[in-house]
Amino acid sequence: MRAYERFLKYISYDTQSEAESKTVPSTEKQLKLAEELKRELTELGAEDVILADTGIVYGVIPASSGAEDRPALCLNAHMDTAPASSGSNIKPRIINNYDGSDIVLNEELGIVTRVSEYPVMNSYIGEDLIVTDGTTLLGADDKAGVAEIMTLCERLLSDKSLPHPKLKIMFTPDEEIGRGADNVDYKRLGAAYGYTVDGEAIDEFSYENFNAASAVISISGISAHTGAAKGVMKNALLMGMEFNSMLPEFDRPEYTEGYEGFYHLDNMSGTVESAKLEYIIRDHSKEKFEKRKEYIASVVEFLNKKYGYDAFKAEIKDTYYNMLEKVSDYRELIDNAFEALRESGIDAKAVATRGGTDGARMSWEGLPCPNLGTGGANCHGRHECISVQKMDKMTEVLERLVAKFA
Repeated sequence: MRAYERFLKYISYDTQSEAESKTVPSTEKQLKLAEELKRELTELGAEDVILADTGIVYGVIPASSGAEDRPALCLNAHMDTAPASSGSNIKPRIINNYDGSDIVLNEELGIVTRVSEYPVMNSYIGEDLIVTDGTTLLGADDKAGVAEIMTLCERLLSDKSLPHPKLKIMFTPDEEIGRGADNVDYKRLGAAYGYTVDGEAIDEFSYENFNAASAVISISGISAHTGAAKGVMKNALLMGMEFNSMLPEFDRPEYTEGYEGFYHLDNMSGTVESAKLEYIIRDHSKEKFEKRKEYIASVVEFLNKKYGYDAFKAEIKDTYYNMLEKVSDYRELIDNAFEALRESGIDAKAVATRGGTDGARMSWEGLPCPNLGTGGANCHGRHECISVQKMDKMTEVLERLVAKFA
C-alpha cells in the first residue's frame, strides 16, 4: 500500500485534540485511530505492539541481519489534528497533474486556494495534490507522517534484506496542544535517538526550534460607579491595553520571520475590575529568550510602581526549549538525514522551525530527535494540502535513512 492510500484512510478518523480537556489523551476519539494503528502494526508483523493507557502506540521493527547490536532508532509522528480548524468529516479529493492555477475548493461557499496568497503551491506543479473541500483541515499534520512511517514499516517487514537497526515506532496523541511528549515512557521506548516526521516541505530539515514560554498577566482594577469614578476607578481593561502597548510593536508574529522572536497576545478577557492577558513568548536564542521573559517582569514592576499597588502579576512558564543544544552532539543524526535526502534527489536545507515539535521535548528528555518534512503545506486550515509523489519520496528518504544506522 502506498503512503497516500494509508493517509486517506487515517484522515477519515476525527482526532482533533482539545486544550481545555484534563483527560489523557485530551479527546477519546484519538483512541479510535490509535487502535487502528495498533491493529495495523500487529498485522504487518511488528513486535511488542502496545496501545498504552496514555493513548501512545508503541511498536518494534526487529533489526536486520547484522545490525542487531546497533543502537535502536525511534521514528515518531502524532495522530491528533489542530484545534484551530475542524477535523471532522474531511472530504478529500485528488487533483491529478496540478497545473499551478488557483484551486476552487468549494464553489458553493466561494473558498479558493489562491496561489498569490499561498505561493508554496508553485512547488507542487505537475504532481497529484490532495486537497480538502474547504470546510475542514486535511490532517497532513501529522497523519501524513504516520502514513509514511507505517508504509516504511510494511516495506521493512516484507523485505528482510533491507538494512536497518532495531526501530522503535511511536505514534503520539495531543501534540497540537503541547502535550504529545508528556507521557512518553522512555524506558519502554528504549531508543538511543530518533526522528519526528512532522514538518511540511520535504526539502526542509530541522534540528533547531524556538525556545518557548507562556506568560499570563493578571490585572486587578478598581471598579466604581461611572458617575463618581473620577480619581477612584482603575479600569483593568485599559491597564491591560497599556501593558500591551509597552511591548515592542514589531516583535509580533505578523512582523517576524527566520530567527526573529516575538511576543504574541493569544487571548484577553476581563472587566473593569479584573482582566487577563495571555501571551506566548518565542525566540531561537536562549539569551534573547531569557531577556524577553525579564522584560515582561520589568514592565509589571514598572506599572505596579506607577499605579501604587500590585495591580499586575505575571505567571511565566517555560514550555519547551531549542533542540539544537541537545541534537548538536549527535552529528550523525544531521549528516545521515542530509545524505538520505540528497540520495533521494532532494536538495535539502536546514530550517530553524518557528515552533516546536514533540522532538524538541524529547530531545531535552535525553532522546535527541530532529524533524523531517512530510510533503504537506498550509497546515492547520482549510487550504492544507499534500502531494502524493512527495509522500512516496519521504517514504523513500526514510528507507535510505534507517539503512545508514545499520
